[in-house]
Amino acid sequence: MSYIIEIKHITKEFKVLNRHEGLKGSLKDLFSRDYRIVRAVDDISMNIAQGEIVGYLGPNGAGKSTTIKMMTGILQPSSGEIVVNGQIPYKNRTRNAKEIGVVFGQRSQLWWSLPLVESFKLLRDIYEVPEAEYRAMLDLYRSLVDIESLLHKPVRQMSLGQRTLSDILAAFLHNPKIVFLDEPTIGLDVSMKAKIRTLIHALNREKQTTVILTTHDMGDVDALCRRIVIIDKGKMLYDNDIEHLKRFFGSYRTLKIRMDGDLQQSAEAIAQQMPEFRVSADTDWISVLVDEEQASVMAVLARLQERYRIRDMQLEEISTEAVIKKIYEEGTQ
Repeated sequence: MSYIIEIKHITKEFKVLNRHEGLKGSLKDLFSRDYRIVRAVDDISMNIAQGEIVGYLGPNGAGKSTTIKMMTGILQPSSGEIVVNGQIPYKNRTRNAKEIGVVFGQRSQLWWSLPLVESFKLLRDIYEVPEAEYRAMLDLYRSLVDIESLLHKPVRQMSLGQRTLSDILAAFLHNPKIVFLDEPTIGLDVSMKAKIRTLIHALNREKQTTVILTTHDMGDVDALCRRIVIIDKGKMLYDNDIEHLKRFFGSYRTLKIRMDGDLQQSAEAIAQQMPEFRVSADTDWISVLVDEEQASVMAVLARLQERYRIRDMQLEEISTEAVIKKIYEEGTQ
């Protein structure tokens, strides 16, 4: 099987100055050779096939952006091999840039004062897109979303959701082989998030574009990704499909209870009495994460009923968000 992205044992190290405090410290830093080595990416390997949508997940500072920058050719690995669409990205930056699309959060690639269609025309010329292909992409966009009201609207007059939608359309305009999406739905309302997820999925299906998605929104992951890669502190923790991940943690259930009195105080008391379980509270419910390989939900509920008067209860399967949070905290072991 051929892969559009092949990564073999890449690492990325940065030399970071050990800074000193105060004015004297700042002056001392000008001549200091006191450096430490920080390994942002540590021996990561993975292969990604054409047409996959891969969620690349991890907490802040995990090494996600550094990996993406190496895939796009902005950074060179300290060691290891990386091949994107048959070429080494940092050695062929111009050619690689023509075959990828990028959306970084709220950093727009559109021209602020120009109508959207003029930005599209400029991007058509920059990427040397043939006129027939350009027209075909606009027709595809019209079939997927209502863009007529946006085409002649200056970008500065658009809402955040409209700008994000337009940026995603711009990233796909030259029919790239790979599109990198970094937090594409951050700050958007529920309706616009749903619209953008539908658009990304449709463009991936129509053009077989490989999509690498970094996000903290598990709604994006559930809606778009069949495969997820999780890293933390530069190391890969997980690389498989979501269903496998849920089966891996399939024995976990969340018991939610409602009782009289202050829920936060009650949750703290339960956490002290049952330290083997993760306990949290919101305005309405106390949640207890139960591993049924260690104790059944009914046994936990019986223990709680011995001490508290429970007015209501619910039982939930563990969510993707909860699974990934657990991996961040404990790993997969």
